[in-house]
Amino acid sequence: MEASRIAVAGASGLIGTALVRSLTADGHEVVRLVRRTPRADDEVEWDPARQYVDAGGLIGCDAVVNLAGAGIADHRWTDEYKRTIRDSRVLGTTTLAEAVAALDRPPRVFLNGSAVGFYGDTGERAVDESAPPGGGFLPSVCVEWEEAAAPAQEAGVRTVFARTGLVVAAKGGAWGRLFPLFKAGLGGRMGDGRQYWSYISLHDHVAALRHLIDSESLSGPFNLTAPEPLTNAEITAAMGRVLHRPTLFAVPAPVLRAVLGETAQEVLGSQRVLPTRLLESGFTFAFPGIEETLRAASA
Repeated sequence: MEASRIAVAGASGLIGTALVRSLTADGHEVVRLVRRTPRADDEVEWDPARQYVDAGGLIGCDAVVNLAGAGIADHRWTDEYKRTIRDSRVLGTTTLAEAVAALDRPPRVFLNGSAVGFYGDTGERAVDESAPPGGGFLPSVCVEWEEAAAPAQEAGVRTVFARTGLVVAAKGGAWGRLFPLFKAGLGGRMGDGRQYWSYISLHDHVAALRHLIDSESLSGPFNLTAPEPLTNAEITAAMGRVLHRPTLFAVPAPVLRAVLGETAQEVLGSQRVLPTRLLESGFTFAFPGIEETLRAASA
């Protein structure tokens, strides 16, 4: 892909930081959306809560990427924080989609974040992008999140939804909290360990985002997960092997529920999600298996 101008919301997060680094290293011009007065030429102000963005900063962009959203596991799920989770995604997407649709020359692609939470708890059943949404809080958020991109789609902008799994990174995100525990020998399975976790390396996640930006024929939802989801028990064992630590400290489900409240369902729920459309599009994973994924993250 020739050098492009790409706007990124959520540029300071785990995935956004890695994506911006990758794009700039390849000579692309990145515009970062910030929730304050801009302090640099590459910053554009926006405020998703007020549904405001300085649309002038999007002029000339070839792609707009929205990765913004409050952390799912950053706080207990009080009613107030659940509203924050929803609004940070739905209002942010609405704001950018409407701004994109109103441009005289819209970008070639609007790449919007989403999550495998779309499918809810799938148990042992494997699902791909053809599956309907599940029931419950996160599936309903994901549905609204994706629907909020309608203005861009209706304006004819190629719109892609990156349904993200658990991103494996040593620092940042949910997995960044696991590595220190396992390195200290305090890691172990959670609940009965039979629940599936759909993971992806940070490297492959960024590569997949760039693949979706560059591939003019791709639109709609894509699961960003490794080809073979594993159970929590299998991942726990792999963590022990890679980090050379015991994994004896199993955390019973009642304890997780007592400590985390409703958020515990994200740890105990099972999501066996397959990246069918991503593989069909010709994408190749650099780290398809859990052990190489963990080694890449801990290197």
